[in-house]
Amino acid sequence: MPPVVSIIVNCFNQGRYLERSVKSVLGQTFTDLECIIVDDGSTDHTRQVAEHLMTLDSRVKYFYKENGGLPSARNFGIQQAQGEWIQCLDADDWIHEDKTRFQLEHLHGIDATQDIVFYSDYERVFIGADETIVDRQKNVIGSLTKDELIQRILTPDVWAASPHPVLQQAMLMKKSAVSKSKFPEHLKALGDRYFALDLVAKDVKFIYTPLVGAFYTKHQSNRTNNWKYMENYYISFYEEVKKNHKDLLSLCQPSLERLVNETVREKTRDHFERLLHLIQFPIYLFDIKIRINNIASLKNAYGMRLVLPNFLLYDKYRGPRSKKVIAIILKLIRAGQ
Repeated sequence: MPPVVSIIVNCFNQGRYLERSVKSVLGQTFTDLECIIVDDGSTDHTRQVAEHLMTLDSRVKYFYKENGGLPSARNFGIQQAQGEWIQCLDADDWIHEDKTRFQLEHLHGIDATQDIVFYSDYERVFIGADETIVDRQKNVIGSLTKDELIQRILTPDVWAASPHPVLQQAMLMKKSAVSKSKFPEHLKALGDRYFALDLVAKDVKFIYTPLVGAFYTKHQSNRTNNWKYMENYYISFYEEVKKNHKDLLSLCQPSLERLVNETVREKTRDHFERLLHLIQFPIYLFDIKIRINNIASLKNAYGMRLVLPNFLLYDKYRGPRSKKVIAIILKLIRAGQ
């Protein structure tokens, strides 16, 4: 008989954390499960740790694949999964011992034929340079409507007032729901976010389960801590939204306008050129002082940014002597629109 639940632990050079993660799976109060370790081309001792864990519990399975990135590892693990329910877990994270049982109990009174994803609260665990825990942050999601989920998923975490609601580590997904999408393998970051958005948009039912179900580690070395790195992937994420869910693009506009302002301020031409194909008008630039109505005006504004000093365009760089000059420039710009 196949197990009811498959928990996929992806690992790339995280062998030092793998045992803790896997043991949080094996220690679940709901026991009818399998633990699938996906080694995404690790060059450390991941294989040795996995082989040791297999000797401890027959529910542990190990698969090696060439390195392809996190979305690729998740897709590979799902292909191997035998369970009716699926959870994805990173090797440096772990889950509450009662998570699986607690989430499955929420099936009572629900139509069993529905495509369902359970999502829960989680705790961010901040890891210092010496691998010790330096801080913990509880993230309470609460029950969100479909529209609320979509809007929050479309908003970058750095600009949101609430936690990211669809962390993979905190979710438990019916296999029939998972089959409606795939993790986009070209998105090395934010692939999880797009996957969840795709499921919500395809009317998969997301159900909140009030438990701190997962412990999500944040290391100083995480690339997701670097906004410039993430900015590139957020643009890729919105490009994917436009490609497959164009009806949602209007909901992206507040974030896209902020991205345009950042790329203009930082003179990031490649990002600016990509955003031209995503933004809808009007938008406002330079501390909401100038209304931009079309692509031509936006390109002109970018060209102006390249030659004018910061104090003429942004309040934080501005001194009292520049007010008269700024007033003249704004008058000329508005006259040309």
